[in-house]
Amino acid sequence: MHVVIVGAGQAGAALAAKLRSAGHTGTITMIGEEPHPPYQRPPLSKAYLLGEMEAERLWLRSADFWAEQNITLMLGQPVTALDTVAKTLMVGGHTVAYDALALTTGSSPRRLPAAIGGDLPGVYTVRSLADVDQMRAEFAPGRRVVIVGGGYIGLEAAAVAAKLGLDVTVLEMAPRILQRVASAETSDYFRSLHTGHGVKILESTGLDRLVGEGRVTAARLTDGREIPADFVIVGVGITPGTALAEDAGLTIDNGIATDAQGRTSAPDVWAAGDCASFPWKGGRLRLESVGNAIDQAEVVAENILGAGHEYSAAPWFWSDQFDCKLQIAGLNAGYDHIVTRKGEGASVSFWYFKGDMLLALDAMNDPRAYMVGKRLIEMGKSADPAAIADPQTNLKALLK
Repeated sequence: MHVVIVGAGQAGAALAAKLRSAGHTGTITMIGEEPHPPYQRPPLSKAYLLGEMEAERLWLRSADFWAEQNITLMLGQPVTALDTVAKTLMVGGHTVAYDALALTTGSSPRRLPAAIGGDLPGVYTVRSLADVDQMRAEFAPGRRVVIVGGGYIGLEAAAVAAKLGLDVTVLEMAPRILQRVASAETSDYFRSLHTGHGVKILESTGLDRLVGEGRVTAARLTDGREIPADFVIVGVGITPGTALAEDAGLTIDNGIATDAQGRTSAPDVWAAGDCASFPWKGGRLRLESVGNAIDQAEVVAENILGAGHEYSAAPWFWSDQFDCKLQIAGLNAGYDHIVTRKGEGASVSFWYFKGDMLLALDAMNDPRAYMVGKRLIEMGKSADPAAIADPQTNLKALLK
C-alpha cells in the first residue's frame, strides 16, 4: 500500500513516523510545499527569531531518519490537483498515485488586504522559516515595529522585539488583547508584563491602512492618528489549508471535515492537524496546536492501517513571552467564572469553570498547577474552587 502524505509539517512528520513504527512496510511519500525537511514552528517566533536557535535545531528528525525509515520526501513541490476518483495527485507537472492519502496541509497566516497596504514591502507574517528569515534583519535596536494583532503570535513577536531593543507598538481592534482566546485576568497579566518591558499596547484601536511609498512607513489608525513604523508584523490569526481538498470536492466545515477516526468525505482520504475538523461534544472542533497535530496524526496513521480508533482530543498549548512561560490545558469555551490561584513568587494560574465543571486553566510560571489541572481535565474531574484558590492546598491531593 502506497501512503501519500500532503504536508510536511508537524502532523505529516508524526503520521509518517507512526506508520513505520506501527508496522507499515509499504511505500510512504511525504510532499511538502517548502524546501525544508519537517521542522518545528513554535520556536520561529521565539528562540529562532531571537537568534538563540540555529535552523538545524528546528528539524523534527535528523537528516538520516527519513532515509533510514525509507520515507520519500518530495520537498519544495506544491500539489496542484487531487483526483479522488483516479486516486492521483498532480505534483510539479507529474502524476503521483496513492492507495491511501493523508492531508496534513496545516494552515496559513491571514494577511492584510492589498487595498490597505498589506502588500507593501516591510510587512511580514510569522508562520514559516522563510517568513522569519526574511524579517530577521529588521530587528535592530532602536527601530520601530508596529504589530497588528494582540493574540499569542503578535505578543510573542512583541516580546522578542522588545528584548532586542526595538520600539514596539501592538494594535488590537478588540477591547483587550487575547480577547478571543483568554479571560480578562490573563489579558491583564500579559498587558502588565508587556507594558512593564516598554511595549505600547493600543486596545480598541482599529487599523485604517498601512502607508508608505515603496515601503511601509506608518500605520494609520481609524481615529486618524499615524504610528511611525520601520516595519510591520501582522498577527491576525490563521486559516486552515483546505484549498486542495475543497477543489477536489471534499466536505469543508471549519477545515477539512473528518469523522472521529480521521476519514474525510472521499474514499481512502484522511486528514489531521491544523487543517482538519473533527466531531467534538456534539459539534465540530479544529485545533491549532502541536499536541493536536501529533496526537491526531498518530491516530490517523493507525487507522490507515485498520486500527479503527476514535480520536479523543486532550487540548494543551503554550506560549513564551519575556520571562513568562504560559501553559494552557483544556478549552475555555463557555466558562462562566474564573478561580485565581497564587503560586510561589510571581506565579499565578487562572482556572476556568462552567458551573462546577473545570474546563481549562492558564498557568503562568506554575508548572505544578498546569500538570494537576491538565490531569483533572483529562480525567473529566473538577475540584473545589475554594481549595484551588487556597495557596495552602496541596494541589496533588486534588487528584485523589
